[in-house]
Amino acid sequence: MKHLPLDREEYIEQAYFFKNYRERLEDAIPSQVILATIYEEILATTKLPMAIDFLKGELLLTGRISDGMEKLSHYFTPFQTFILKNAEDDKSKFDQKTGLKILEREAEYRSESPSSSGLFIYQFECIARNRLGYQAGLDAISKDTIYDDDWSKWIRKLKIQLGSIDFADLLYLRSQHFVDEQQRLPGNENFVPQFPVLFTKQDGRIAKANHNRDPLYMFAALQRQLGYPEVPRPLAKPDKPIFHPALEARLHKIEMRLQLIDSELKGEFDLNQFIIKEVKLDDDEMA
Repeated sequence: MKHLPLDREEYIEQAYFFKNYRERLEDAIPSQVILATIYEEILATTKLPMAIDFLKGELLLTGRISDGMEKLSHYFTPFQTFILKNAEDDKSKFDQKTGLKILEREAEYRSESPSSSGLFIYQFECIARNRLGYQAGLDAISKDTIYDDDWSKWIRKLKIQLGSIDFADLLYLRSQHFVDEQQRLPGNENFVPQFPVLFTKQDGRIAKANHNRDPLYMFAALQRQLGYPEVPRPLAKPDKPIFHPALEARLHKIEMRLQLIDSELKGEFDLNQFIIKEVKLDDDEMA
């Protein structure tokens, strides 16, 4: 069962919450402390403070806030829960900070003037770029409150069509641009599409131009031309060494000592390797 979309002020506060949660995690602040302190910063006229209080309890109980978001399905969307559930999975390489950045930008887009096509392109690229799985991901997207029944049916149908039909063609065939081109054909002025039109004329033009090309090029073009939100990239690994140079040198010395102890226990310890050999110089070299 779908719930009604939230008010604009809810999405504004959600964007603030996800942003500050991510930034404080980067400062190595525990999640329990973050949820306990950020609770007071959120606008009291929204429902987010109550949701954060519930998430704090679930975090202490299960160690995951995604479990609490799943229980608050009337407030958090299935896609939001899906993103954080993957971020909190022990076996997943998907970073929690990247997941929070994704939710932050999604909430910002929802607080403006979101379109169903713009939000779908953003959510689909998030799944594709981070390899989160199309089956569960599209199922979560189809349950979003912004999509009507026509959108939800088409999104669920994508789970079968992906891989056999070019993704750009799937968008083009459901766009107004496809309808306009069919009606311009001779004797086909009264053409009526068999399925509901979901994407605009401009969406269809960009999709047709990217036929048989990498879908990431199409996503980038839609972001440039139509102002769709840009998907956050995974955080780059720092160039700094993992250990401080002084600590690394210390560990190297300890490792060498352990190797000597191991050699002595095995009876393979040889003192000759520590004896400084006398270097004899010829008379010519000394002259």
